[in-house]
Amino acid sequence: MTVEYVVNETIQAMRKTILTTLTLFITLFSFGQDKRAEAILDQMSKKYQNIKTFNASFTYGADGRRATRGAITTSGTKFKLNMAGQEIMNNGKEIYTYMSDVNEVNVTSFDPSADNIFSPSNIYNIYKKGYKYVFKGESNVGSQVYETVELIPTKSNNNISKVQIKVNKRDKSIKSWKIWDDRGRATNFNITKFTPNVAAPASLFTFDTKKHPGVEVVDLR
Repeated sequence: MTVEYVVNETIQAMRKTILTTLTLFITLFSFGQDKRAEAILDQMSKKYQNIKTFNASFTYGADGRRATRGAITTSGTKFKLNMAGQEIMNNGKEIYTYMSDVNEVNVTSFDPSADNIFSPSNIYNIYKKGYKYVFKGESNVGSQVYETVELIPTKSNNNISKVQIKVNKRDKSIKSWKIWDDRGRATNFNITKFTPNVAAPASLFTFDTKKHPGVEVVDLR
C-alpha cells in the first residue's frame, strides 16, 4: 500500500464527510410516506429550487460541544463551501479542496451524472427514494412556528441513522437540522443568515493559485 494511496483514501473520506454535510445543508432532502411530512418537504424543495443562487451562514457542532461556523454559496450545481478549516469549490467540472493549514489544494473531477447524494444536481429529487419520513410536531420559537420532520434511511448500510429538519411553517425555509450517525452521535446545524439570489460569478467556484503563493496542487483526476 503506497503513501499516495493512503493519502488519496484519507482525502476521499474527508470529502465524503464534508459533502454529506453540504447535501444536508442545502437540505432539499426528503423522504416519503407520511402525507403531512411529504407536503412540508415538497413545499420546502419547491422554495429552494426557485432560488437561482444563495449564500448562507451556519453553525454546526456535536451535542454538548461548542458550535463552529461555516458558510456556503451556491449557483446551480456549482458551490463554494467553507467548513472544518477547508474550502471546497465545485465549478461544474472540477472539485477543489483547499487546506489552508498546509497550503495544499486537491483537484478531482466532478461527475454530474453520478448517482450519489453529493451532487447538487440530484438534491431536489433524492428525497423520492431510499428514505421514509414522518411529521414529528410543531414548536414555537418567539413569534415563529416551526414544523419538524424526521427522516430515516431504509437501507441498513447508510451511515446516517436519522435526520430531523425544522422548517418555518410560514415560508417553508429551513431553520435547523440534527443528524444522528449509526452510532447514535448527534450533530446540530443552525442557519444564522440566508441571502437568496446573490451575485455568484463563475470565478468564485474555481480555485485561483495566484491568490495562494506557493500552494501545492495535488491533481487526483
